[in-house]
Amino acid sequence: MATLIGRKFHITYSVSGATRLMHRLGFSPQVPARRVAERDEQAVTVWKEATWAEVKEPGRPAAATSASRRRQASPVGRPRDAPGAGAAAPRS
Repeated sequence: MATLIGRKFHITYSVSGATRLMHRLGFSPQVPARRVAERDEQAVTVWKEATWAEVKEPGRPAAATSASRRRQASPVGRPRDAPGAGAAAPRS
């Protein structure tokens, strides 16, 4: 919807902004009540494996990260001789 609004009215909205706008106007996401009888399960599986894998955004990295700009991530996995490694002792 954000792309459609941008093309039609030359205004940029984020996805969350477009969602809020649509809710304020009384629209809600529509979900089919049931699957169609003509659904081709094999074509759906092929699409998920080929196309969806290319389109899907990558997730967050698995490495330990911190939301704080000043504090480092958890010392778990840090080498024992690294600076500050001895300061954080495990709690018991």
